[in-house]
Amino acid sequence: MESKKTPSGKAAKAAEREARLKAALKANMGRRKAQARARSAEQEGAEAESEDKG
Repeated sequence: MESKKTPSGKAAKAAEREARLKAALKANMGRRKAQARARSAEQEGAEAESEDKG
C-alpha cells in the first residue's frame, strides 16, 4: 500500500473550498474593521465639532 501525498478528488475540493472560505472571511473582516474605524473617526469628529460649538 502506498500512501498518497495528494488529496483525493473530494478531499481536494474540500480543501479548495476551505481555502476560498478562509480568504473570503479574511477579506470580509478587513472590510468590517475598516468600516468600524471610519465610523469611529467620524463619530469622534462629530463629538469634537459639537464640543467646539457648545
